[in-house]
Amino acid sequence: MTSAQTPDTPNRRFGLTSLTRAVNELTIVVGFVAISLYLAITTPSFLTSANLLSILLASSLIGIVAVGETFVIVTGGIDLSVGSVVAFTGVMAGLALNAHVPVPIAVLIGIGIGALSGGFIAFAVTTLNMSPFIVSLAVLAMARGLAFIVTNGNTIFSFPDAFDNIGGGNIGPFPVAALITLGLFLVAGLVLARSVFGAEVYAVGGNRDAARLAGIPVIRTLSIVYIISGACAGLGGVILAGRLDSAQPIAATGLELNAIAAVVIGGASLFGGKGSILGTLLGVLIIGLINNGLTLKNVQPFWVQFIQGAVIFGAVLIDSLNQKRRKS
Repeated sequence: MTSAQTPDTPNRRFGLTSLTRAVNELTIVVGFVAISLYLAITTPSFLTSANLLSILLASSLIGIVAVGETFVIVTGGIDLSVGSVVAFTGVMAGLALNAHVPVPIAVLIGIGIGALSGGFIAFAVTTLNMSPFIVSLAVLAMARGLAFIVTNGNTIFSFPDAFDNIGGGNIGPFPVAALITLGLFLVAGLVLARSVFGAEVYAVGGNRDAARLAGIPVIRTLSIVYIISGACAGLGGVILAGRLDSAQPIAATGLELNAIAAVVIGGASLFGGKGSILGTLLGVLIIGLINNGLTLKNVQPFWVQFIQGAVIFGAVLIDSLNQKRRKS
């Protein structure tokens, strides 16, 4: 396979799967509209502008982390560390601010540390040939532990207004965090759907051996997707710390489950080779609607966790059944 032929294989794959992807996304849109109509009819306060903007703000953190998780899951991997990385990068950015580091540098510190954590996972997966599930689970524990160590278990607070506005400010009626999230979705959507790198991500997830034989740089592709996931988690840590005007080592516990659920609900397959940023956006909004609806209906928090887990189980079950059907 020559270098000139390299982009052709993933491009053909994109053409063959685009119709199926569109049908899947239409199905998700129907589900999103159905949930919205149900909440609009049964909950009078659902369609108020304040409530809709609160859904966007609450969904921002899940959305940012889910963007990076989408790249990883499309390659057939998984990153369980993102929740802990959000907490660790948030406290590191907070400590930098308390040391009078300028806000832009503190933001870059948070994102950079997230990218380094993703690079560590990529090294273990591609060079040491370790399972992404086990490696990211270990990083989950290590990042959470480091967050407690560097803060001695305390909350870091009192940040400059310029930093707080990243997570808690508004431009007009719209939350800055939601606008950043939408911008990230737009860029990621273009990269995954329209670039050679995006086609390589699908090719690696669809059949890693075939991608390697086609000349696609599998190790480089896997490394980049984990670094993207870590950087997105770092951005999430910055935004969460800004929104709360504080950084807590216990923050974002369980966030990885919501992010993975959003990606899977959005049509991605945990077996790799399938998924889209648009689908993930719809998955994030569906989770936001479910969380908001349960809150408006005064459902006990314990039931909220149970229902979230049941939604994840259902999405993974459907994915598994579809995978078995494709193999038969």
